[in-house]
Parts: sequence; C-alpha cells; structure tokens
Amino acid sequence: MNHDAYENSYISGILNSVKTIAIVGASANDVRPSFFVTKYLIDKGYDVYPINPGHAGKEILGRMTYARLADVPVPIDMVDIFRASNAVPPIVDEALALSPLPKVIWMQLTVRHDEAAAKAEAHGIKVVMNRCPKIEYGRLSGEIAWNGVNSGTISSKKPIMRQGFQSFGIRQK
Repeated sequence: MNHDAYENSYISGILNSVKTIAIVGASANDVRPSFFVTKYLIDKGYDVYPINPGHAGKEILGRMTYARLADVPVPIDMVDIFRASNAVPPIVDEALALSPLPKVIWMQLTVRHDEAAAKAEAHGIKVVMNRCPKIEYGRLSGEIAWNGVNSGTISSKKPIMRQGFQSFGIRQK
C-alpha cells in the first residue's frame, strides 16, 4: 500500500467501521494533542480507551486508563499511536498479540514506521501513518470548514444535530 497518499474512501471506511479505539500515549494534560483527540473521538461516539502506563488505573476524560493494550477489557478495533516513530514496532507487536486482532493501526502526525506497517498489513490489519483521525474526520465530514479551513469537500448535506458536537454524519450512530 502507498502510505504517502490515502484515498478518501480508505480513511472514511476506517472511521465508519471502527467502534473501539485504544489511544497509546493518551495524556491527562488538557493542552496535549492526545488529550483533545481523545475528547473529540469520545464526542463523536467512539468507545475510547486511553493507554498510558504512568496514568494506569486513573481516568482521562471519564475513561479508565490502562497500562497496555492487553489490559483493555474489550476487543480493540483501532490502535491510535501517539508515540515517537521508534516506539511503533513494540506497540505493533503488542497489537498483534491481541485476540481478536485490531482492524486498524493508526499512527499520528509525524509518526511513521514502514517495517512495522508492513508487519501489521501482513496480518490483515489496515494501516494509516502520519495522519490524525480528528483532522481526517473533520475534513471528510466538512466540519473542519466550520473553522475556516478548506476541507476540499463540497456537500449539500444538511448537518445532523446530535448530542455533543454537530456532525455531517460520517459516523452513523
């Protein structure tokens, strides 16, 4: 797979199909990007499980934090990695030890590890690198345009009012 460019259908397919997301490197510090990505994904209706060994047993945004992926009590659909690129291989190995396997390994902005990605893909797991699910959700739904950013998406769809943030309906919940 070409990880330098992703089709919109690939990204939207992932965001529409996953329900549970483990965020490796989640932070309780409300000025960290991992904190507001966690908040955004929770507000969009995903079941989010923060992973942070230093914060395990405490809550982030009302969600119990776990030390490692294997500690999460439910199957994980997507592992979102908020760690440096050199930390990716052991996280992918940990994800590959899960049963069932996650559907997606997602690496945040500036995070890329081609060998780990190939290993995950060899096990049938979809991989996204150097992207943010919050940004991609906002871009594909047109929501990012509400802040004056050109989303590259033109739509005549009427926004759907739901609890939390307003949504153009990229997720059907």
